[in-house]
Amino acid sequence: MKLSFEKSRPGRFFPVMPELDVPEEKVPPELARAALPRLPEMSPPDISRHYSELARRTHGVNDGFYPLGSCTMKYNPKINDEMANLPGFTRIHPLQPEHTVQGCLEAMVRAGEMLCEITGMDAMTFQPAAGAHGEFTGVLLIKAYHASRGDGARTKIIVPDSAHGTNPATVSMTGFQAVNVPSDSSGCVDLDALRAAAGPDTAGLMLTNPNTLGLFDRNILEITRVIHDAGGLCYYDGANLNAIMGIARPGDMGFDVVHLNLHKTFSTPHGGGGPGSGAVGCKSLLAEFMPAPLAARRGGGYAFESPPQSVGRVSAFYGNFLVMARALTYIITIGGDGLRDAARNAVLNANYMMRRMSGAYDAAYPGTCMHEFVLSLDGLKREAGVSAMDVAKSLLDRRMHPPTMYFPMIVKEALMIEPTETESRETLDYAADAFLDIRLQAERDPEALRAAPVSTPVRRLDEVNAARHPKLRYNFG
Repeated sequence: MKLSFEKSRPGRFFPVMPELDVPEEKVPPELARAALPRLPEMSPPDISRHYSELARRTHGVNDGFYPLGSCTMKYNPKINDEMANLPGFTRIHPLQPEHTVQGCLEAMVRAGEMLCEITGMDAMTFQPAAGAHGEFTGVLLIKAYHASRGDGARTKIIVPDSAHGTNPATVSMTGFQAVNVPSDSSGCVDLDALRAAAGPDTAGLMLTNPNTLGLFDRNILEITRVIHDAGGLCYYDGANLNAIMGIARPGDMGFDVVHLNLHKTFSTPHGGGGPGSGAVGCKSLLAEFMPAPLAARRGGGYAFESPPQSVGRVSAFYGNFLVMARALTYIITIGGDGLRDAARNAVLNANYMMRRMSGAYDAAYPGTCMHEFVLSLDGLKREAGVSAMDVAKSLLDRRMHPPTMYFPMIVKEALMIEPTETESRETLDYAADAFLDIRLQAERDPEALRAAPVSTPVRRLDEVNAARHPKLRYNFG
């Protein structure tokens, strides 16, 4: 497929522009470009066909099964978009006086209150732009808390070996030192190792429950107690809240701060780098450090307030407001019972699919999983020379998006599969049958799997080289 620059021809443009309805202002010469920007010149039909061709080459939740583990690529209800497109939400400016945006402030307050109820927190901010940004904000709160107490000796944060890769990165970015603790034979936190790691230099713990292996840690109350007894705070990575929302709350497990992926758990668009929202909630002991400002109730209306010891802004204004509006719509639409049903069905779907594939594939940790499960294809690779990458690429030929590959890194040849609650039994059967068919093909014709995909617009790519040496600019020559 050619780039838009390659399709460009001099003099082609969109010939009809709306009449100017505001006074024309000239750009001051000192601010004007020395030369016009090199934008593609294309006719309206060529532009439309170009983007239609791009759309046909992509795969999203509207195209087919999308079992990307720990990313909860669930269906995004269209009513969310309708609400986010209301003029009262879209035709505003972040610098407007508070009395002119009372409806928007009310939406932020109500969304925060609902998410606090879901998570067991006391305050909520929507400033962080994504999950990793939420992690950063949450750990900044922990850092501010210890600094306010003059406790500068707490320099370490404990991170399990099954954690998302952003966790240790966040620890480093906030000036702490990451301390890794291993998993035990059941795939959960090794309590003895945790007790040995916790001490007077412990600032906190970063953990998600269910964990990245799709397992609910039955020792979670003991885990948070160990950290609190050591004087640290507990941070909850909300990537896997989809499995427990409406059923269990991080705050009740002993966590002090949590980030939520509104663009995952609460059915708002996700992928391609955005949009996103990594809302952060915290217990009352951390509320005074929250990013400023926070939307709050005041008298009979709503206003922005600044916490007394705020860590400051973590984004220019108030976060991705329209993603928050979509999440609020989702919560109001399905209600508390709907949230519980979503979590239960997510767990049911994952266990159903894992059982369908048992015998053909090895589960990394057999038994009941939560919303996702991890397979180890290490045995298949040794027996047939077929890797997790080969299986993932072969799924593309069966009109499915591959699951997460080679993560978590504590599982050899890992495939992490998350069906989500929105998929039907027929879709799960289709997906399981595809996996089973690939397993048979691995025995009969492994070379064909190593050559997959064969039916996609492009064949197997050099992904490592593309990631390390991306071509981000068009060379005009």
